[in-house]
Amino acid sequence: MSLLFAPLTIRNIEFKNRIAMSPMCMHSADENGNVTDFHLVHYGARALGGAGLIFPETCAVLPNGQLGPGDLGIWSDSHLPGLSRLVDVIHDMGAKAGVQIGHAGRKQGFLQMNSVAPSAIAYSAKEAVPQALTLDGIYEIIQSFRDAAIRASKAGFDVIEIHTAHGYLLNEFLSPLANVREDQYGGSHEKRYRIVREIIDVVRKEWQGPLFVRISSSDYFEGGNTPEDFLHYGRWMKEQGVDLIDCSSGGVVPATASNVFPGYQVPAAELLRNSLGIKTGAVGLIQTGREAEEILQNGRADMVLIGREMLRDPFWARSAADDLQVAIPVPPQYTRYGTVWQRSQPKLPDAPMDVTVRRNK
Repeated sequence: MSLLFAPLTIRNIEFKNRIAMSPMCMHSADENGNVTDFHLVHYGARALGGAGLIFPETCAVLPNGQLGPGDLGIWSDSHLPGLSRLVDVIHDMGAKAGVQIGHAGRKQGFLQMNSVAPSAIAYSAKEAVPQALTLDGIYEIIQSFRDAAIRASKAGFDVIEIHTAHGYLLNEFLSPLANVREDQYGGSHEKRYRIVREIIDVVRKEWQGPLFVRISSSDYFEGGNTPEDFLHYGRWMKEQGVDLIDCSSGGVVPATASNVFPGYQVPAAELLRNSLGIKTGAVGLIQTGREAEEILQNGRADMVLIGREMLRDPFWARSAADDLQVAIPVPPQYTRYGTVWQRSQPKLPDAPMDVTVRRNK
């Protein structure tokens, strides 16, 4: 039995398989951070392609929190019509819809000004020095995550993921390389985690569904975080009701892993899963169905998140099924008979279909 294509239930949501599309910046929103036709086509295609969970790109919780120009926003009720439409498309194509909420922090480099961070330390010599957040500024950030959770619920998303990775604001607070504060938000593991703790608390009060957190498990630089540091953070996340930790790495400083290969980030997911008893997601150069299946079968993670491979192949889930010789349902429009797929509820077959290609004579 394939675990990759086995259902997974987290809280009140059942995912039809363990395949998720990772959030990846598409820079295709309008000037106000609203959904465009590109998002409907792009993410709808991946949902039709068989993934169980689709994450659009990070939705910024404040206007100065976009990760790049043209990224989506969730800082205003004006975003709700577009986000709701996107959720409807993902659902209609047979997948669950996740939303990753975050703030760019000092890496909002495309503005070259007005960026904020835990400390006034630039990401690199080429970047502007950010403004160190005041306590009032930190409070505003926390409340913006709360408001984003409320909007995510109104838009109909199934999963919220809090972005604490890749050198963006919450990752900056967690890392001693970017956070040299001497108040209650800097210093020890517990103090650096404080803003994350407070954000998870306010999100959990507003959100009863599955809650994920994406982390950068390693800073790849001396004095920075390692997967062992996340045994502290991950334990607190579990106690606060986080359901799954999505284990990525890097981004807080201009340093990268010295040895990159398929599955190179999986050991962090395995460590947290087996040490803390929390569900984890594996990510990073997972290319084939067999690689994904190995991760699940050996208890190294509970879900796999596919990024670049799903950009190359919207039907990566079907390619993975072929790799594993697993039969999965086919959208009726793609069968010989071209059955109409009802918009309100896709009528996928109850049993695997014969997908043999038959040429007309």
